[in-house]
Formats: sequence, C-alpha cells, structure tokens
Amino acid sequence: MTKKKVSLGRVFLYIFAFTFAIFILYPYFVMFVNSFKDLNEIFAIPGTILPKVWHWNNYVDIWYDVPLLTYFKNSFIVGICGTALTIVCAVPAGYAMARMHFPGKRYIMAGIIVTQMFAEIVLLVGIYKIMVFFHLQNTQLGIILLVAAFNQAFAAWMLQGTFATIPKDLEEAAMIDGCNRVNAMVRVILPLAAPGIVTCIIFVFIHAWNEYTLTLVLIGDQALKSINVGIHSFFGYTNTEWWYVFAASLLAILPILAFFQVLDKHLVGGLAAGGVKG
Repeated sequence: MTKKKVSLGRVFLYIFAFTFAIFILYPYFVMFVNSFKDLNEIFAIPGTILPKVWHWNNYVDIWYDVPLLTYFKNSFIVGICGTALTIVCAVPAGYAMARMHFPGKRYIMAGIIVTQMFAEIVLLVGIYKIMVFFHLQNTQLGIILLVAAFNQAFAAWMLQGTFATIPKDLEEAAMIDGCNRVNAMVRVILPLAAPGIVTCIIFVFIHAWNEYTLTLVLIGDQALKSINVGIHSFFGYTNTEWWYVFAASLLAILPILAFFQVLDKHLVGGLAAGGVKG
C-alpha cells in the first residue's frame, strides 16, 4: 500500500512538473514559431500556430536591418565589465560582514537590504542628474557603474552568507603559518567560496544583460545601445515587424542560456552556501 501511495504521488508530481514546464515554456514556443512567419501570417484571421511557410531568412535579415551585432557587443561589454566590477567590490564587502565585528554592523547590513527596495525607475531623475554632472551620460562607463551599483547590495549580502559558512579555523591556521588576513582570504577562503562567487556572477550577469531602463534613458547614441534597447528598432510609427522582434528576442536569450549552461554546476552549491545565515 505504501509503495502504491509513493508511486501515485510521484506520478502526480511528474504531471505537475510537466504541466508547469509547458506553462513556462509556452510563450517562448509562441515567439519561436512566430519568428518564422511573415506579415500576412502574423495578422491572419484565423491564425495558425505553426507557419504555413517557414521564413528562415528572418534570422538573416535582422542582421542587415539594424546593427544587431553592435547591440550584442555593447551588451557583452556592459555585462562583463559590470559583473566584474560588482564582484571585485562585493567580495571584500561580504568578507568584512561575515568575519569582522565593528560598531553599526547590524545597521549597515539592514541598510544594504533596504537599498534593494528602490527600483531604478524611482531614482531615475536623480541618477540622470548625477550622470550629467559627471559627464557620464551617453557612455558605456556610466551604465557599467550603475549596473555595479544596483547589484552591489545583492552580491555583498549573498557573499556574506557564503563566507559565513566557511570555518574560521582554516583562516586562523593559515595566519598561524605566516599568512596575513588578505593572503589567507585569497589563498584559503576564496577557493572554498568559489561556488558562491560563481552563483553571484551568474545572477549579476543576467541582471546586467537584461538592463533596459537605464540604457534607454541615458544612452542616445545608436552605436552604444544594448540589445534590449536595440530591439525597439523594429517598432515603427505605423507598424511593428513582430517576426523580427521575436527572432531578435530569441537570439538575445541565447547568451544567457549558454552562460548559465557553462556555470550551472556551481549554482546549487552556491545557493545553498549563500542561503545560510552567518
């Protein structure tokens, strides 16, 4: 009887997981099939799920209609540089919160969480004035600094949880052997914290790649726009080339999927480490 209950429960679990997966993946399926249609099929009434004629040239034409390669390059620059700057600043911050005791530590950690409550759109006017004051509007450097700033709180908090799971005895043993605190952190702590750091890199890069609002407001030069903003080039005043929008959007997802696929083996361990309270 018990085995039957277990088997029945597993069947329902598989059915639920399969149904949920279809629910999540259905919009991407719609984007995929519509990316191969043309104007007549997109707006046909009644429409069809699959295109009658598969227009494979849609994925070729988008590279000529707009500078899509330039948009991808800009997104990679912002994503890689913004992620690197975030991690460089978040590692010592997370280490300090996990290992050091100083006055006001609890309030600083609470303040870090509070900063996550403010969306970019709420601070947009102030951000724009600051960027203009420092002549960073319409520059990739300005976007990179902002991406790092908005991801700093999340990265520092997550890495604090990762460092807190590493026993202090290992660090103290390294210091007894002649290492100072910095050397002990670099040689002992960072290798052990690698899964958490990689997980943090994944989430920060995804956020940096998907950044839209700041680029839309601060970047006016067409040659500096990211892929997310550049896709709007297919939106016209009188019509929208939806088949190109879907094709470009699917291509914009591929780098994230590839990046995640390469680093996903570190994700579970990093999430578990970062979720433990120190």
